[in-house]
Amino acid sequence: MLTKKQHELLLFIHGHLQRHGVSPSFDEMKDALALKSKSGIHRLITGLEERGFIKRLPHRARAVEVTRLPEDLGTAPQVASSQPALDQTGMDHAGPVIGNPKPGFAPRVIQGDFSGSLPGAQPANDSEALQLPLYGRIAAGTPIEALRDYSTHVDVPSAMIGTGEHYALEVDGDSMVDAGILDGDTVLIERCDSADNGAIVVALIDKEEATLKRLRRKGGAIALEPANQAYETRIFPPERVTIQGRLVGLLRRY
Repeated sequence: MLTKKQHELLLFIHGHLQRHGVSPSFDEMKDALALKSKSGIHRLITGLEERGFIKRLPHRARAVEVTRLPEDLGTAPQVASSQPALDQTGMDHAGPVIGNPKPGFAPRVIQGDFSGSLPGAQPANDSEALQLPLYGRIAAGTPIEALRDYSTHVDVPSAMIGTGEHYALEVDGDSMVDAGILDGDTVLIERCDSADNGAIVVALIDKEEATLKRLRRKGGAIALEPANQAYETRIFPPERVTIQGRLVGLLRRY
């Protein structure tokens, strides 16, 4: 048995698939159900998936598939809509419906508001992408603050990053190749001033030199560890190292 919100979400996803051939984004689902955050949508999606009503398809954007519908579909609650309802011919101002909706079900389109994007990021043309500031190549002798240039951005799938402020950097050099980070890659960094032991971080040394390395705490010292045997681990007292962010994703072009 589904909860009322699960029921509403399932019908909204089904209607969106019928009309557009693609499942709605999490922002569209959140707005349709009048929820304040996408975490509630994640819980509803998980509940529907566990009950066998939907299936998430791996390695595809917006990949949610409806596998079955409630038996009481004809009396199911409808999500509020700002769009005109379909008439008996299955047409509205948006054109024909793809497929044949079940009797008693009139799909709706909910207009999403994407103004509340992540701090430090601007919404891209695609509702599934964000634009992060690309600060430049991370190189010795250059603090991240000096690299700031909001005129250059990179489009990033929103699923790759969470909440908080993020920025992107181009990798200069091969000191992290054994961690799968190559020269010329674009790394996605969550801005923070602390990180777990073993995390790959952007570290500022003596307020002058920014570097991308794995963080290790050894006694009262900070070790910045490369992922390439050709380079040595550098060890500093804590007061000489400032964490400016941690690695959360990577983009690569071939």
